[in-house]
Amino acid sequence: MNVASLRSPSIQPTATEQRTSAEGGAVNALGSVTSALPGGLYSVESDGRVLHCQRAASCLLRPEIGDLVLVSGPDAKRLYLTAVAEQADARTSRLDVSGDLTLASERGAVSIESATRLSLQGRERLCMDTPQLEIDADTADCRVGRLAYQGEEAEARVLSMRVIGRVYEVIVDRLVHLSKTAFRMTEGIDQVRASHIDYQASEMARLHGRNTVVTAQDLIKADASQIHMG
Repeated sequence: MNVASLRSPSIQPTATEQRTSAEGGAVNALGSVTSALPGGLYSVESDGRVLHCQRAASCLLRPEIGDLVLVSGPDAKRLYLTAVAEQADARTSRLDVSGDLTLASERGAVSIESATRLSLQGRERLCMDTPQLEIDADTADCRVGRLAYQGEEAEARVLSMRVIGRVYEVIVDRLVHLSKTAFRMTEGIDQVRASHIDYQASEMARLHGRNTVVTAQDLIKADASQIHMG
């Protein structure tokens, strides 16, 4: 006597049967993140169940509380959060890895764009190594505690430059200064030490002081068409 099955093949299993099958075999569920547990684990609520899973290495987007995520695994004890399907707050996203991260392109270029602000932060060090560096900005604000520059040549073309500091030292083999107008004011002592000093004025040269002393060890010479003294 043949006994026919009362269940039609087209009828889907109930939620209770799905839960029982999932607990005993592979798990593929969609749920919401309820909490982040120590050790990199996440608690996900799916169909009335609470699943404890570890974020998969391929899921670079860090899950946040309330995100809709995909959970997969061979059984209930080995579950992985494989992807974030929908964010609870899409205004903030974070790509997070536990170890070193390298973004590389073997043949093309790598571009990082931001509609508002782009921040680079290195808690220990920030390194840039390239044959050519280009920076294009309308304004720049640089705050450096200590700066050491070493190079073969530096050239600056500016309309206005101002240097304010306490000590200014220049040590060079040769110093050339060309200007249309030069003005220098010193409150204290202005001293020049040189083996030869040569001052030449095309129109007028003037030396004035409350007390003026001109001395020489061997010779003092004054030569002009007229010499006025007194």
